[in-house]
Amino acid sequence: MNKIVARYADGRMVKGTTVDFFPTKDLFHVSVTDGGGTRLVEVSLKELKALFFVRDFSGDPKHVKANEFDPSRPTPGRKLKVVFKDGEVMVGTTTGYQPGRPGFFIVPADAAANTERCYVVTASTQEVSFI
Repeated sequence: MNKIVARYADGRMVKGTTVDFFPTKDLFHVSVTDGGGTRLVEVSLKELKALFFVRDFSGDPKHVKANEFDPSRPTPGRKLKVVFKDGEVMVGTTTGYQPGRPGFFIVPADAAANTERCYVVTASTQEVSFI
């Protein structure tokens, strides 16, 4: 089971777990647990900005986000900078980015970040460039 945060292009967010996300499918489901129990939310990939695979749902509020690579650690894949349409910038590595595809995975440069990896929906990006 993967802990995820689905961030929609319109700013909405869904936090939960998923077992049926595949980049090649248009829909997947998120199991959301709240005060009223657990409910299943259907998510359309076309509506998302990105899908963040996270360590935990609360993160570390004291962590300062860094878009820089640790020079003492190897960087598998190609270094990439993503600028989303909402202005957010993410720097990381990828092994599967190709222009024209609907999305791609990126591993953040910040090894201490709560996000382990992220599936970026290409339609939600303003700019994607190798660095």
